[in-house]
Amino acid sequence: MKRAVAVVGAGPAGLTLANLIQQSGIDCVVLERASRTHVETRPRAGVLEHRSVTMLESFGLADRLLMEADRHGTCEFRVNGQAFQVAYSDLYEGQNHYVYPQQEVVKDLIAAFLDGGGDIRFSVSDVELRDLTCSSPSVAWTSADGRREEISCDFVAGCDGFHGVCRPSIPDGVLTEFSHHHGIEWLAILAEAPPSTKAIIYALHEDGFAGHMLRSPTISRFYLQVPVGTKASDWSDEQVWEALHKRFALHGSTWSLTEGKIVEKRILDMRSHVVEPMSYGRLYLLGDAAHIITPVGAKGMNLAMNDAATLSRALTEYYATGSETGLKTYSDDCLRRVWRAQEFSQWMVNMIHTDVSSPFFGRLAQARLEHLAESPAYRASFAENYVGP
Repeated sequence: MKRAVAVVGAGPAGLTLANLIQQSGIDCVVLERASRTHVETRPRAGVLEHRSVTMLESFGLADRLLMEADRHGTCEFRVNGQAFQVAYSDLYEGQNHYVYPQQEVVKDLIAAFLDGGGDIRFSVSDVELRDLTCSSPSVAWTSADGRREEISCDFVAGCDGFHGVCRPSIPDGVLTEFSHHHGIEWLAILAEAPPSTKAIIYALHEDGFAGHMLRSPTISRFYLQVPVGTKASDWSDEQVWEALHKRFALHGSTWSLTEGKIVEKRILDMRSHVVEPMSYGRLYLLGDAAHIITPVGAKGMNLAMNDAATLSRALTEYYATGSETGLKTYSDDCLRRVWRAQEFSQWMVNMIHTDVSSPFFGRLAQARLEHLAESPAYRASFAENYVGP
């Protein structure tokens, strides 16, 4: 088989790229190690920036999203039992966040790609990339029914995440890796509980951070800062709700937290990772294959979609005119936004977390939040970065 592009990974990055280049008449095949059911039901991120939605809408890929997503333009911070809100949409050109679960984005993109005649191979294994520096690299894999298959292509898009095969296929010494472990872990909780708020809540408490994120009218996502080395099994459901009630509590308020059945508990290690460049020969890395960012600020899925949009423009230019300009600048173009997002995420991590080992840094976090509550200029800068420049 011969295809123009082999896309490895059917997450937001790979599926966005596949749809965009398909609409430009560029043929591709998408390879995914999980089943279709798995990728369409796996809960992950749930917040899209205005820029991401505008891009999807321009390609006709946002119909259901625009009908069903909740638009949010305000977030709430709680510090020592006191709350204040930042109306970031009003502060930055009326741009909103769209709350729409990642699995729904994936479901929409799969349907659109297949409706357009696209080719997705689910449940593949043993993916192998070959001859990446040649004009015609190849990708081999084992199909769901156990057959060994291979295609040659012009380009490979590595969209298979941090633990995928694409980045490790690049020889040692080619990439510069930047990694940082923040020394913070979250217990991520998914509960069958209607949201207790109309705005995302970030709470700074002496026991640690707590977050209330919205997902749907019946599902809520919560986060609890926990000691490094904690296991999800260390926390009973009763302990989770007790901690959330305590960290979200407001003085003199009738606000209450709605409980429900907890359907998922897992530990998130707050870490950041970026590789430079984001390409090697005919291989281009997108999304988590190239950069990991903390969930703080909800940038991960949006960065992945930006990578896809950037590469799709470069590929469209190449096949239309033969110009490789966009392909040559792809890495630099993406990394400018990646590093800006990393800087904002790091700033926000430092602002909303309690460092139990250093009261000094805890007081700094409180000072930042007090500044955010009091300074219009500080709030305007936050809004620009939070909703996505």
